[in-house]
Amino acid sequence: MNPYFDPADSMASQTESGSIPHVLSVMAQRYIGDNPPHGPVYRVTRESGIRKLEHHVYEFPVARMFPEMQEGQYVYAWAKLWIDQAQDFIFFIRCHGPVRLFHNGEKRFGSSPAEEGAEAAPLKLKLSLTRGWNHFVLELAKGAGGACGAEFGTSNRKNKPFHFLAPSKEREGEEGWLYTAPLERQLTDIPQATVSEKATEAMWLPVVNRIDQGRLDQLFGNRSDAAAYAWTTVVNKTGSQKQAVIRGRANSPLSIQWQGRTVHSVLEGGEFTVMLEAPPGSSELLIRCSAGEQGWGFQLEPLQGGLELAAPRKVHGYSGSWLYLGPFPQEEETDASAYLSMDTVASTGEGTFFWMTDQPGAHVRPFLENELFGKWNYPLGVTLSGLLETGKLLQRSDLIDYVTRHVEFATSTYAYSLWDRERFGAAGLNNQLSHIDSLDDCGSFGALAITASRVRPLKGASHVFDDIAEYIMNVQDRMEDGALYRRIGVSPNMHNTMWCDDMYMSVPFLCRYAELTGDSRYIDEAARQLLLYKKYLFIPERSIMAHVFDVSKGLASKATWGRGNGWVFFSLAVLLGVLPETHERYDPVLAFYRELAEGYRKLQGRHGLWHQVLIDHESYEEASCTSMFIYGFALGVRHGWLEEQEPYVEAVLAGWQGLCERAIDKRGNLYGVCKGSGWSHSNAYYKHDLGWNLNDTHGIGIVLLAGIETERMIGELGRKS
Repeated sequence: MNPYFDPADSMASQTESGSIPHVLSVMAQRYIGDNPPHGPVYRVTRESGIRKLEHHVYEFPVARMFPEMQEGQYVYAWAKLWIDQAQDFIFFIRCHGPVRLFHNGEKRFGSSPAEEGAEAAPLKLKLSLTRGWNHFVLELAKGAGGACGAEFGTSNRKNKPFHFLAPSKEREGEEGWLYTAPLERQLTDIPQATVSEKATEAMWLPVVNRIDQGRLDQLFGNRSDAAAYAWTTVVNKTGSQKQAVIRGRANSPLSIQWQGRTVHSVLEGGEFTVMLEAPPGSSELLIRCSAGEQGWGFQLEPLQGGLELAAPRKVHGYSGSWLYLGPFPQEEETDASAYLSMDTVASTGEGTFFWMTDQPGAHVRPFLENELFGKWNYPLGVTLSGLLETGKLLQRSDLIDYVTRHVEFATSTYAYSLWDRERFGAAGLNNQLSHIDSLDDCGSFGALAITASRVRPLKGASHVFDDIAEYIMNVQDRMEDGALYRRIGVSPNMHNTMWCDDMYMSVPFLCRYAELTGDSRYIDEAARQLLLYKKYLFIPERSIMAHVFDVSKGLASKATWGRGNGWVFFSLAVLLGVLPETHERYDPVLAFYRELAEGYRKLQGRHGLWHQVLIDHESYEEASCTSMFIYGFALGVRHGWLEEQEPYVEAVLAGWQGLCERAIDKRGNLYGVCKGSGWSHSNAYYKHDLGWNLNDTHGIGIVLLAGIETERMIGELGRKS
């Protein structure tokens, strides 16, 4: 019996299941339907003493914020977090002084003196999050020696870089925490829902201030050598073209752009009137204002005739009509259109800046709040590679466009995300790409991005590619012989380890970057790394790979995890596809590929699938490693890398049939993909503790690629017969 679903619900039960393109189409459409291409969400972030640290944990430096705070006083911080599905989640909390944490009004944690102090280690705190809004309140008091404050936030900054939102009605949609000044007594009614600030017992900070309309001196300061942009839209809801009368007074020189075209200039200030034709919908109005002797800014009279002003982008937490960008040097010729996409930081000799609201200290920031679309991580690298190649095989421009839009979102916002991280402590998007500290963060998705850039040029892509190449070649830690390894992992038990996964996180990118640049050093490095990893992780008696080499013990784990082996075999296939036969390492690389191919073929299960623990057929049938072996075998048959092809052809066909019968249902859902892993010296961890997820991105793309290569292999064999 299939452990995943009834055979009647399988993809193989459908008449069209014999058509590989049909299976690919159903899977691709399901994925895109579940992950629509929503753009970023723009939110207000206020300047505050509370800010994110680089690992996406918020810092509450109360002792620094309120140096006069006394013992017996209390500071409260309040925020909320939206959760789509109820779940248990582990947070980090570090207590500089006495801390109590409330979740939805209930106390969930209280620190003891042993858990407090500047040297206190972070604690893991499991909380049961409810679907919808979850309200958090921290109570912070002064401890022995004057220490006071905390750090609190996500324990999973790679995949769940949670940003908390302001919880009150007055600041609905803002990012960040509200906080009180030191109070003489504890709150008796802890906020547990979205209410007005007046309905609570406290006054909440930071203070909200707003400038008078167009008063740029209040926003950027009094100065005579600067210019800035004010951006809005004229909204016509009447359904017919209307005349917009833009009437007002300039306090200084300005120019007005309408739908990207300059339509009026005021040279010395004074009153002005501009007549414009406003079609139904929204039309952009941009004013460039220079500082002058009579002040800096402008005022507009209200629009008439069913027209109104509205912010040019929806910014959560902001109800005003104008966004502002500046200050620029007055003499500098600036093309404002470069900034209207809201993914580019303005840079002048005086510094860098991004869009603001009409509230001093209230910055506009983009946050990526999609579960998958637009994100940059290594499973999505292979997922989108599968979607891209599926689009090419099926000649589906919609699939190709979806992938290139996803990739370009990340590359086009890369420079911004680096600035955002530096300015606010942690980026609101591109959290992994803007904070590369492992091969996981760069190589897999980077290889996809290079492939996608061949479809059409992608904004910001070359900057990304060059930085990834620099990281892999010159930053990632290495053994004395040059082998890549993890000196520092994302958790202590990953320190000083070498994972066979990292071949996929580096080798395909190095191959693609070599093709992109024409620099053979990157192909040389890819081949060198694969052979070095063979030295550390190959199990000769079985001709397969151990998952991890424990550098501190000088010992390979001997754990025979399926997907870890799949990553190596996948990477070998990519390398052999570009490595010249005249290359000095071609023969040993090919021999390594053949050794592994034979080792894996012998371990194929009776239903055509391989198992989570390759040598233990009582472990569950695992779809992602199955697909990687299918992919590698099919390429080997097509390219002649395998000396005896027939056994591998049989393995490919049995594997694909097994996937359609036992892992893919008729709606295109994928079962039996091992979730993201840790590591162990024991196979028992992989068999019993490392379960599978439905539609896990570690498997979707590689199943698509396996189907594509199976289809191509069948076509090639048909042409030869």
